[in-house]
Amino acid sequence: MTRRDRTVLALACAAQFMVVLDVSVVNVALPSIQDDLRFGPVDLQWVAGAYALAFAGLLLLGGRLADLYGLRRTFVLGLALFTLASLAGGLADNRAALIAARAVQGAGAAILAPATLTVLTTTFAEDVRPRALAAWTAVGLAGGTAGNLVGGLLTDALSWRWILLVNVPIGALALPP
Repeated sequence: MTRRDRTVLALACAAQFMVVLDVSVVNVALPSIQDDLRFGPVDLQWVAGAYALAFAGLLLLGGRLADLYGLRRTFVLGLALFTLASLAGGLADNRAALIAARAVQGAGAAILAPATLTVLTTTFAEDVRPRALAAWTAVGLAGGTAGNLVGGLLTDALSWRWILLVNVPIGALALPP
């Protein structure tokens, strides 16, 4: 793998890790969110579900955007949307703001995830593509596995807000040069 290949792989993996992590990272923070923002059970379901609903509902559209507007542009759009929504969610001070931020975050993830996969399938030569896809898959699985752990650690050590704010520096660093 060339240096450029490794950079592309690192960016795609970082983005995919955040996308998958954020499916479950909020779950262990729900009691803290409930206490801080006075959420009821239905509100908490929306905090958890808005991300997944937007992500699943817009995933095919995200893939089509990459076809229409190009991978780089779509990757940057998805990552920027995801990162800005993470910031908005981390700063939210009411139900509507947090639920809307989680939905926009899911929309950003729906744009970002197909772009990361397509970048790998179009960037890497056939002989190294299986390794790149294996790394991307492993990092995605690690994100899903780490969600509850990371969410618990951040919520306990800092605040529930950091389960979202942690994406901001990662997203900023993952933006391509």
